[in-house]
Amino acid sequence: MNIIAFRRRASAAVAFAAAAVTLSLTGGFAAGDEFYKGKTITIIVSAGPGGGADRTARALANHWTNHIPGKPNIIVKNMPGAGHLRATNFLYSQAPKDGTTLGALNSAFVMHQIFRGKGVEYDAAKFHWIGSSDSSNGNVYVWHTTGVRTLEDATKKEVLMGGTGAGSDSVRYPAMLNNSLGTRFRVITGYKGTGEMDLAVERGEVQGIAGGTLSTLVANHTDWIKEKKINILLQVGAEPEPGFESVPMLTSFAKDRETREVFQLFSHSIALGRPYQAPPGVSAERVATLRASFDASMKDPAFVADMKKQRLKVRPTSGEKLAEFVSGMLKVDSAVLARVETMLQTKGTVTGKAKKK
Repeated sequence: MNIIAFRRRASAAVAFAAAAVTLSLTGGFAAGDEFYKGKTITIIVSAGPGGGADRTARALANHWTNHIPGKPNIIVKNMPGAGHLRATNFLYSQAPKDGTTLGALNSAFVMHQIFRGKGVEYDAAKFHWIGSSDSSNGNVYVWHTTGVRTLEDATKKEVLMGGTGAGSDSVRYPAMLNNSLGTRFRVITGYKGTGEMDLAVERGEVQGIAGGTLSTLVANHTDWIKEKKINILLQVGAEPEPGFESVPMLTSFAKDRETREVFQLFSHSIALGRPYQAPPGVSAERVATLRASFDASMKDPAFVADMKKQRLKVRPTSGEKLAEFVSGMLKVDSAVLARVETMLQTKGTVTGKAKKK
């Protein structure tokens, strides 16, 4: 690193630290910071309406404003498409860099970058990570009429799965399982989000979905679980989800060390939870304001109560911690990456587009 770059980094670090100190001394806000007064913050959700990410963002919007100086209006816009890449690329390169446009981007985009996936026009490390409202394990479920009750059953018969796009876990999980464990999942892509895919399962267009979170499944379809309309084949995370201890972990299916390391990478990505981001270029002081106000919102009894009414959980992670997770993930060993690339080959897995209704 040359001396000029070093000085720039040092100056940025000092500015960020100073902003954080100011925030701590003023109850969470920079003294006299009225930038947001009279303005509107737009939260871009990378999934379609009806899913857990969308519903969480809309609940948060109602309360976050109370913790931001100037109390800006906050609106939520859905921007599904290309397995969350459409919204991710937009936030990175096209969104205003002043803190008025934020993202509620599905964390799968970090893994998509690691795997050198198509359509990446961003660097996950350069986003400003504001915080995560919840961390819930991913899962793979199938409809009860399939006769598939275990992952081993899925190696014996083809199972038609719903998917969004190449950058999503709805496509990655089936590919990974097909290539490492011999399952026979076939993904029909083109759905706009969780809500649309769930309807497709009920209509019989597809037989299951991979990659959604257990918290969203509980929030949207408690009846499916109670009435045993679905069979949850596995869960993906660092540890079992409370209430789902009987569902096997992805890592338990690893047959060798290399496969286990790949499964662990996917499991660690779950720790990013349901994150919020600001685009590169937003000032350190404004990022600090957003982080402090987000953290305060997570403790707001009114927000927690609203989430509880929707059967959505609040298990927050700080923006600083998220940035640390992302930094570690982007340093993945090249040997593991090579193994991942082999396991994520989608040939024979993705076969077409969803039919328009």
